[in-house]
Amino acid sequence: MKIDERTLPRHEIIGLRVKILASSSRSMTGLTGTVIDETKNMLVIRTGDGIKKIPKSTSVFLLTLPDGKEVKLEGRRILGRPEERVRKGR
Repeated sequence: MKIDERTLPRHEIIGLRVKILASSSRSMTGLTGTVIDETKNMLVIRTGDGIKKIPKSTSVFLLTLPDGKEVKLEGRRILGRPEERVRKGR
């Protein structure tokens, strides 16, 4: 299945570049990095300042797909265990 704006929530996002467009924690807004892990409620990203944990439910992300296209994604669309979310997409 091709990754695009519609199918992104059903794909693995570890390894993608990410920018935090909005977050309940203002200090997280504007951070950029690479997704290195994902839990039920958090994205873990590597930034220039180290490792940051970003809550999914209160954040909006801009993810860069492998083809270079950027996709805006509300974190609440990817809440839940990543392995279950990916399995549903098959």
